[in-house]
Amino acid sequence: MPGLDLQARAGLCFPMASSDFSPLTRRPTAAEASPFAQRVALLAALHVAALAVMAWTETDLVAKTAFLLAWGTVNFIWLALLRRPSVAAALSLALLAILVLLSRFKYDVLQMTVNFVDVMVIEPDTIAYLFALFPSLGIAVGAAVVVAAPLLAAIWWFDPFRIPRAHALGGALACTAGLTMLSFAAPFEAHESFYGGNHVSHFARSGVDAVSALMSEGFLESDAVVEDRLRSAPDAACSPAGRPPHIIMVHDESSFDIRAAPGIRVPPGYGAHFRSFDGKERKLVVETAGGASWYTEYNVLTGLSARSFGRFAYFVTRIAAHRVERGLPLALRRCGYRTYSIYPWHGAFMSARSFQATTGIEHFFDSKDLGARGFEPDRFYYEAATRLIAREHRDGPMFLLVYLAANHFPWDSRYRPELTPDWQEPGNAARIDEYLRRQAMSLRDYGQLLAHLRENFPGESFLLVRYGDHQPEFAPHIMEPTLDKAAVARRLAAFDPTYFTTYYAIDVINFSPPSLALALDTLEGPYLPLVVQEAAGVALDPSFAEQKRILLRCGGAFHGCAGGAEARRFNRLLINAGLVKGL
Repeated sequence: MPGLDLQARAGLCFPMASSDFSPLTRRPTAAEASPFAQRVALLAALHVAALAVMAWTETDLVAKTAFLLAWGTVNFIWLALLRRPSVAAALSLALLAILVLLSRFKYDVLQMTVNFVDVMVIEPDTIAYLFALFPSLGIAVGAAVVVAAPLLAAIWWFDPFRIPRAHALGGALACTAGLTMLSFAAPFEAHESFYGGNHVSHFARSGVDAVSALMSEGFLESDAVVEDRLRSAPDAACSPAGRPPHIIMVHDESSFDIRAAPGIRVPPGYGAHFRSFDGKERKLVVETAGGASWYTEYNVLTGLSARSFGRFAYFVTRIAAHRVERGLPLALRRCGYRTYSIYPWHGAFMSARSFQATTGIEHFFDSKDLGARGFEPDRFYYEAATRLIAREHRDGPMFLLVYLAANHFPWDSRYRPELTPDWQEPGNAARIDEYLRRQAMSLRDYGQLLAHLRENFPGESFLLVRYGDHQPEFAPHIMEPTLDKAAVARRLAAFDPTYFTTYYAIDVINFSPPSLALALDTLEGPYLPLVVQEAAGVALDPSFAEQKRILLRCGGAFHGCAGGAEARRFNRLLINAGLVKGL
């Protein structure tokens, strides 16, 4: 009978009597001992392999504990579904291997490990970019599936053990609870993704952080209801009275006036880098300190606050891609501008290409498009911009966002020393003097850009706006040197402007701005698009007209105004107007 045949076949492995664990509750016969030992050995080998991965990739006690809890959670979930411990361990090990390999792969390409937000916010352009960069990746994935399927089927047939689903669910809940408590006791910091290693524990701990933040706060801070709406405005002439200027915005990497720190010696003429054409030195309050340039990128392109994303702020450009359809490039396109971005790194980094396209950038050139070999001197990116202007300027006004990279960390090594043969050290700590040397290179290259534009485009007008995206990584340690690390950390957490203030500067060629009334001495980053539009003489659309009213009410503060109330109200207005979607 079929039932007897099935029982007899199971008996060849070892008998499965009334108890699911019968092989473990009685002494096996000599004939049964060998296959029983092999099945136990397989199960043990799978768990030992996971421990080996932990030892290889996780670096400290918190990371190792998180790894074990994550491993237990995944195993118990598979057990609740399938009941077979060897199959559950095999599937868990496969997922673990895939996660580690993908995380290492992402780190090699983008210098960031995999984060749980990668699963929450799947950005198709990043996936397409990776497959384009490594065309054999699809073949490798397909081959892995072909090989894994029969192996998994064999393990399924080979696995005699059965775990009660209630026990498996209890184990999954216990491990998940342990991982949650660990993650709250040792919170995951998003910048840890840049360190490499700890692939599984980072993913697991970031998952707890992301899910708890999403449940309690959502992606974006906004009022639930607002009584008013963005005022409609009649179509207005977008261009100034004369010919509209070409607009060049310069994203000045890690640049600020280091004279804000006490006791720093600077070279002669240092302050010129921070002065505008009208002689004023203006301050920009950004939303990141020591890194995360994309916060300021989000500010100056959308005119909005990254801080409105709370604990998701670190992923602001990835979340905003295809969702925040409002920004300076879109406003300028409405007025006849063509929009370009010259970007010094991979376009997939933090979804920069997709995000900038969403805000209105039509032509995006990343390091591969530019033929860059690592981070290039400023003049490399300026030359790319002037080639674009030479080719395109006759077809109407252009907006170019030009990123610089030479002043990127680290400053403990001399970058391109042949470019400054006459440099004299001011006499500070080595990395500060290297920072100042690179700023001197920036000042020289920017001066050459202005000279080139004047000489080669005598009939064209230009508005240039430069800004520092954040202070350098070492700045918090020199701004108030008497404070210890804990005190500095508290100041940073409180958004003390001492640590978040850089600069912005305005220059013109063959052009006189019709108004600089909004170019306040101190301004928060999200208002910079307003300054650019008013200086260029561009009529404001309803959303920027409303934001101008906020600027005037708040005296240059945005998210910092009224405890964030103005930003929350404005976010809701944009959502209701359909300019922010899915948040």
